[in-house]
Amino acid sequence: MNYFRWRHEDAHRNALNAHCYWCLRRDRQNPTQATSMMKGLSVADKNEMLFQHGINFNQLPNWQKRGVGLYWEEYHKQGFNPITNETVLALRLCIRRDLDLPMKAEYSQFIAELVNTPSYKLSLQNRK
Repeated sequence: MNYFRWRHEDAHRNALNAHCYWCLRRDRQNPTQATSMMKGLSVADKNEMLFQHGINFNQLPNWQKRGVGLYWEEYHKQGFNPITNETVLALRLCIRRDLDLPMKAEYSQFIAELVNTPSYKLSLQNRK
């Protein structure tokens, strides 16, 4: 769980830095100048820089601020068993793309539930 929380926070930090960097690049700063101008800036300073460029970081889509979640999700698929000549339901897995990951305590709860699902445990077994 700690790893997933760290990655989630890292995605947020990287997104803020990337938006600031490319704002400076659009202002004709070269890569070295843009990087040095960001050095030592606080989160508040970076948000203010973006705001001065017409970007409210808090109003960006969540996937642009926190990243995208990809995880296994179970679903039932109707099939046909030719041996018994019956319609059957088969349990299948698909990869779900989540563009709106929760934050803070809700994220911890989401991850705890996710890693305890049978499909997650099955995906770990298949990787061995």
